[in-house]
Amino acid sequence: MLEADRILDAAANRAAEGLRTLEDALRFSLDRADVVQRVKSLRHALRTAMERLPQGRLIAHRDAAGDAGKEIRGAREGDREGVRGVAIAAMHRAIEAFRTLEEFGKLLDADFSSACAALRYQAYDLERDATLALGSPHRAQPTLCLLLTESLCRHDWRDTLRAAIDGGVDMVQVREKEMQAGPLLQRIREVIDIARPRGVPVMVNDRVDLAITARADGVHLGCDDLSLLDARRLAGTQLLLGASTHTLGEASAAIEAGADLCGVGAMNATALKPHRAPSGPAYLREFITRFPRMPHIAIGGITAENIGNLIAVGVRGVAVSTAICAADDAASAAAALRAPLVLALPA
Repeated sequence: MLEADRILDAAANRAAEGLRTLEDALRFSLDRADVVQRVKSLRHALRTAMERLPQGRLIAHRDAAGDAGKEIRGAREGDREGVRGVAIAAMHRAIEAFRTLEEFGKLLDADFSSACAALRYQAYDLERDATLALGSPHRAQPTLCLLLTESLCRHDWRDTLRAAIDGGVDMVQVREKEMQAGPLLQRIREVIDIARPRGVPVMVNDRVDLAITARADGVHLGCDDLSLLDARRLAGTQLLLGASTHTLGEASAAIEAGADLCGVGAMNATALKPHRAPSGPAYLREFITRFPRMPHIAIGGITAENIGNLIAVGVRGVAVSTAICAADDAASAAAALRAPLVLALPA
């Protein structure tokens, strides 16, 4: 059984290494202690399963120098999309190793094989939840998001958008609540044609279907829109998913469902949602304290005059509409909002 022992030893090491890599990636990149704990528990369960086999048997058969595959590298072995890419590759490695442990474990101990099969199914669920938690590979913290609404624009919306980008807007959300699907799709495409060549991602308000069709960068969903999980089922991780939140409970639910960006608000009373009582900077402070690594945009009546109240509690990004759209000089209005934010951000 020399070959089986060597295979099991290598597979056990591969599974443990994959889980440890995943655990470290999640621990230091996400605000999700629950997912980290599940990885740790699975890693410990693997150790317990390995104790079913005679102690020292597998390691006594180890022969790293004689491993015929140690120098073989896949074509994409060195290709990783940041921390997220490393984490997902590690998860895949662990799942594959569990299957090897299950199959070759049948040659030594049926109970051990069954235990590894159970761990493999746990790993499948963990892969799903870890992937949702990691979200889109394009997840990033914007500084100044423009909620582009034509009816609020003092000038032609195209000119307003170009000027706003000149002034420092680094994300655009197409927000046209009354526009029908056909014209809205055309509008999204026009916005993309203007913004994307300048490196500015385009989000779509509410409409996952149109965001996918137009190949936008993301979609922002309100509390009464399609759920984040259903949006992921439609779009996978190709789209950034933004979610509106007004309480820590809503924020926690959105993050657990895989949100890439949380709208935090409303900071002040706003004409866009007059029925919504403002949560104010107090909620923003709570959000940042609870979810320090989660990308966010504070929203709701934010102007150059009151943005200091948000900077004081640690805001990293804001979303505005009227303050830029209705300005006579959209570039200057955007610059006035962005400048104090950039100065306050950590180097």
